[in-house]
Amino acid sequence: MKEETGNNEIKPKAETADVGQTADEESVNVGTEVVGSASEARQELKRLVEEQAREDERPLAGEFKLAKILGGEFLTAKIIRQQLWLILLVVGFTIIYISNRYSCDKQRIEIARLNKELEEAKFKAMSSTSDLTEVSRESNVLEMLRQNKDSVLHIPSQPPYIINVPEQ
Repeated sequence: MKEETGNNEIKPKAETADVGQTADEESVNVGTEVVGSASEARQELKRLVEEQAREDERPLAGEFKLAKILGGEFLTAKIIRQQLWLILLVVGFTIIYISNRYSCDKQRIEIARLNKELEEAKFKAMSSTSDLTEVSRESNVLEMLRQNKDSVLHIPSQPPYIINVPEQ
């Protein structure tokens, strides 16, 4: 929509209702507005182009609808694009938080399992110690010796005496 003049100057052609009208004529019809001179037409065209270029940066309507969110229209808003790194940082921290919680839960379950195993081992050790103490009591040993007739062991009738060895 540009026309070239004889002196290597490029001038924009304005959109008009009339086919023969150009930007050089006195009254120019740009879009729906009527502009008086060619310089005003260029300025108006420049303004319209800038307005269309910023159209995607306009804020969204005051209300967020499900269709706009699912359609992804809210992602084109200027505020979203400006805060993209912050949003990615929050998402990253959320992922780290979730994975940390998962690993802590796994460790907590492992600790509970090991504590239960420790309690069982302590109970088994106490039970074994109790059984061993009961079996090794003097009265139980004597009873076992009486029941077993083949044993050469018997209760001494004399008390033990001490042998003194002189030092050299």
